[in-house]
Amino acid sequence: MILVFGGNGQLGQELVSAAAAARAPLTALAREEADITDAAAVTAALAAYRPSLVVNAAGYTKVDLAETNAPAATAANAHGPAIVAGACAETDIPLLHISTDYIFDGKKPEPYCETDPVAPLSVYGRTKAAGEAAVRKILRRHIILRTAWIYGEFGHNFLKTMVRLAGERDELRVVADQHGSPTSTRQLAAMILQIAPQLTADADIWGTYHFTAAGATSWHGFAAAIVAAQAPLTGRAPKVIAITTAEYPAAAARPANSLLDCSRFKRVFGFQGEPWADETAAITQAVVLAQQRTAAHVA
Repeated sequence: MILVFGGNGQLGQELVSAAAAARAPLTALAREEADITDAAAVTAALAAYRPSLVVNAAGYTKVDLAETNAPAATAANAHGPAIVAGACAETDIPLLHISTDYIFDGKKPEPYCETDPVAPLSVYGRTKAAGEAAVRKILRRHIILRTAWIYGEFGHNFLKTMVRLAGERDELRVVADQHGSPTSTRQLAAMILQIAPQLTADADIWGTYHFTAAGATSWHGFAAAIVAAQAPLTGRAPKVIAITTAEYPAAAARPANSLLDCSRFKRVFGFQGEPWADETAAITQAVVLAQQRTAAHVA
């Protein structure tokens, strides 16, 4: 059985949905049920559920707010993973820990490899890097999985924001000088369920991996694809205008290059992410249709 911390988050909810569809045994705990910053709660959860694999999908993900709320980000992103890793070490349970592209500074012209030195630009990035370091130090049987630009049908994310704004505005101004691989929680959840048997079999595959959707784009390109996918369903086609990072100031600095080299993951596990554009179109349409059903029900 897989035990997930962060059950109310984007990935946690997606894992619940994917596991139900696959009839895979999985339990996801929300923060209210097991806060990863509470050692007693984590220990109690492992004792109660006796999982064969733990997935830590919990964390502080409000990148800009982290700049003025460093203690909360540190607790969730650095101390929490250390607590989970320690509890897994005590019970000899493998851990898959979710991390991020924001641990890099984005100055490398090529996609980042797992062995590239970290150089986070923000409080969020620094706390996530500290969480990675803690997991490596404490627990031998771990997978640190770095991904990027996560979106999906659950929670709050860029795709859902763009769908909402497309219905409200005739013009969207979106940053075009930051590049990455938009990666759906649908892909991430399917991947985790697919590799879980290898992790519980204790194959010698521990360490850090990168996994994202295939291909690359900018936030502007991502937004344009979302707008194009929703237009046939809504009749809305706002203009998507490219702007620079300097024209859209934010509290936290973002890496200009968030591309991750996923070749090690493909080499070890035998598959790679699907093209980002295909997933974007499918999930945009799913989000719009769900909103339309909700609106019709309310009406």
